[in-house]
Amino acid sequence: MIGANKIVVAAAGSGKTTYLVEEALKTRGERVLITTYTESNEAEIRQKFFELVGHIPANVVIMTWFSFLITHGVKPFQGSLFDFSITGMVLVSTQSGLRYRTRLGQPVFWPEEEIDKHYFDPSRRAFSDKLPKLAIRCTERSGGAVMDRISRVFPNIFVDEVQDLAGYDLDILTALACSSARLLMVGDPRQVTYLTHHERRHQKYADGGIVDFLRSELRKKAPIDIDETTLNRSHRNSAVICAVSSRLYPALPASQACDCDRCRAAPPPSAGLFILQKGDYDHYLSAVRPIQLRDKITSIGVDHRSLVMNFGESKGRGFDHVVILPTEPMRDWLTNPASDLKPQSRAKFYVAITRARHSVAIAMDWGAAPPPTGFALYERTAPA
Repeated sequence: MIGANKIVVAAAGSGKTTYLVEEALKTRGERVLITTYTESNEAEIRQKFFELVGHIPANVVIMTWFSFLITHGVKPFQGSLFDFSITGMVLVSTQSGLRYRTRLGQPVFWPEEEIDKHYFDPSRRAFSDKLPKLAIRCTERSGGAVMDRISRVFPNIFVDEVQDLAGYDLDILTALACSSARLLMVGDPRQVTYLTHHERRHQKYADGGIVDFLRSELRKKAPIDIDETTLNRSHRNSAVICAVSSRLYPALPASQACDCDRCRAAPPPSAGLFILQKGDYDHYLSAVRPIQLRDKITSIGVDHRSLVMNFGESKGRGFDHVVILPTEPMRDWLTNPASDLKPQSRAKFYVAITRARHSVAIAMDWGAAPPPTGFALYERTAPA
């Protein structure tokens, strides 16, 4: 019997983690697995349980996606593929399993048949980019016993930040959807600042295509409810921030600001969206005290006397005021929204803008042309 499968497509600041935790609390003692890609998201889920009920219920297990794959996807059924012990996982950012390079420098990788070298480093740690495929191979070799066991151990499987999954991860989602477990996924396709790995498989669904994958591929094998309304209102961003951030993804439903009295208390005088000339940068930091958001640690223009965070690191966080140090492609997009903004840059820009509750300032020099729609030029004489 196939369980109830659902994805909730969420807007930034809509309460994804709170929603998952509240759904877990409704299970009344049934075992629940909550899994997510990053350790910071795992910690956030744990913290949300303590905020809401003061503890993590005994029936709830929280672990990262990679820990889930090792613990429940590989180890229980690894014997049919290999007989040595896995010592852990090594996180890689490029294709693993390099065998040698040709005289011209072209890489040659170990074939899949060489299991100990294709999937593992010399210390028998599984390569992170191969771990999902290894779990799928264990599933295939066991005749589906891997997913049968997982669905019996966890009748409820919740996946947070599902947009971060890629490649063979999507095959694992499909296998879980075909099991007897209830599969509940939550994510925002606009926030793909990380991917679990860069795999050719299902490549066309990378960079925010999770909903397209579910509609086009997973539905061929199992039913799934795609909910785009439950979490489409932001409890963080103002209406103007929602409007501007939504322009980055015109093909997706625009996010809306909630109308909660608590969330929509009178905004401060410094609220709004601004183009911040570089000559006014120090004044703005002093007057508004925003957090600085940058692409990476080598980004120029940062004042290290004030708080600073990378775009990807800020995902899941919220701040009253942010100032963004945009990359050149981001500046080009502000000048001309038809310019080519690569998926990763687009996602990072979306994440940066949507961290703010009240104000967003983009640090860049601007000419005589009118500022982008929704923005004003920051003036020192304006209230701050």
